[in-house]
Amino acid sequence: MNFAMQWNDLIQQINCVGASGGSAQAIAGIEYDSRRVRPGSVFVAMRGGSTDGNKFVEKAIGAGAAGIITDCSRTFDHLVVYRPEIPVIEVEHGRRALAEASAAFFGHPERQLAATGITGTNGKTTTAFLVEALLNFEARKTVLVGTIEYHVAGEVRASIHTTPESRDVFELMAEGVARGATELVTEVSSHGLDQGRVTGMGFDVAVFTNLTRDHLDYHETMEKYYAAKRLLFDGKVYPAPRAAVINVHDERARQLAAAARRAGAEVRTYGIGQGDWRAMNHKLTPGGAVFALETPAGTAEVWSRLAGEVNILNLLAAAAAAHARGVSFDQVVAGIATLHPVPGRFQPVDAGQPFTVIVDYAHTDDALRNLTGLARQTVAQTGGRVVTVFGCGGDRDRTKRAKMGQAAGKGSDLVVATSDNPRSEDPLAILAEIEPALKATGTPYVVEADRAAAIRLAVREAKANDVVLIAGKGHEKEQILADRTVPFDDAEVARAALMELGRERGPDRLG
Repeated sequence: MNFAMQWNDLIQQINCVGASGGSAQAIAGIEYDSRRVRPGSVFVAMRGGSTDGNKFVEKAIGAGAAGIITDCSRTFDHLVVYRPEIPVIEVEHGRRALAEASAAFFGHPERQLAATGITGTNGKTTTAFLVEALLNFEARKTVLVGTIEYHVAGEVRASIHTTPESRDVFELMAEGVARGATELVTEVSSHGLDQGRVTGMGFDVAVFTNLTRDHLDYHETMEKYYAAKRLLFDGKVYPAPRAAVINVHDERARQLAAAARRAGAEVRTYGIGQGDWRAMNHKLTPGGAVFALETPAGTAEVWSRLAGEVNILNLLAAAAAAHARGVSFDQVVAGIATLHPVPGRFQPVDAGQPFTVIVDYAHTDDALRNLTGLARQTVAQTGGRVVTVFGCGGDRDRTKRAKMGQAAGKGSDLVVATSDNPRSEDPLAILAEIEPALKATGTPYVVEADRAAAIRLAVREAKANDVVLIAGKGHEKEQILADRTVPFDDAEVARAALMELGRERGPDRLG
């Protein structure tokens, strides 16, 4: 797709505090990464949490930048004096300017897509996939932006960030519009909300799944973390959604619903046994769940392939959101029966073994409790054990490590503590912070820093009817170490371990 406009047309759509030069200068692109600048690009130099794009202005000019947007007055003054041939504008907020420039350059695709945004600590990815699937069931074309992957009117692409920079989202939206898409479904992270990455998008429907301890390395406190999530609903920074879908079980549900109503949103709550959209008389089965769906729009018996109570909640959130987007109640019910589990979310790995192996993204103590609780429900009928492999990420919130150890120990019969993206930290130091809380639970455990060896150990320890949980990475395909990033897929490593075990013991004696 080819987009083009003139500098003067572009800056008329950006709130700026100073401008110099440009006039009819042709613009061929918007970039925030100097490495992507090509002749004719406008480079948006903005200050971020880890770097300052203003340091790379000269590099961008050398690559052929046709103009500069900066959030630094010194950069602006320098360019006006020493680079008068380069058009430049100064803005107060770099990321907002990036969004404004991107929306303008890509032809305002946000005006042609109805957006559904999902925020919360856990469940964002599954809920986003389910909302998209229900919209697709009614033959609507969609753009999906999420943790696992991006979808552009049916085309699947690799995901870069949970909430990418606005420039990339606007480009995805523009491509989707060109292919006939009418809906945007996106995960919205607290980082993205706090940093202004969703500026200019405008959400018709906003979903809140829950708030549990996570990302305190960035937000510092739970109150600040909640305040970032609330921005999607309260209309103080972003336009309030037309409809807000809120998990009634979360302790902040009442507070968030009140903020959304004050901002003019229609609020729909959901939950198990309570809420506007509620699951009643639910029964969990090995293949999913059965429950009565009771809503203001109607009541129906539904069956789902998604296992566990946590997925009933995700399903309720998606159903309420899809209905808010105009999908009829009957179509929602019919669509639920077609839904499949999301990659890396309670994903089974089957090589013919007499025990269950599950890969899941659970990387918070709350998510780990939900995961082990679901596994416990499974083995309660078979007499098996819950064996859990987990770790905690490096360079992230250290306060949750003990909580993760406690959750794993309390929910399991055997725990293998290991590495999970240690980054710049010593994996053994991370494990040393996990171990005391894990030990205090009294559950047998093993510490094995090598994640592949930990997975092999868990598989070898498993007996018939056990459930082996490999938690933390889910869909991720790499392990981030201090000096390098290496390919690593939990599901593939587990499959290889199972095949190795099968060759050693023979297919009739595996386990």
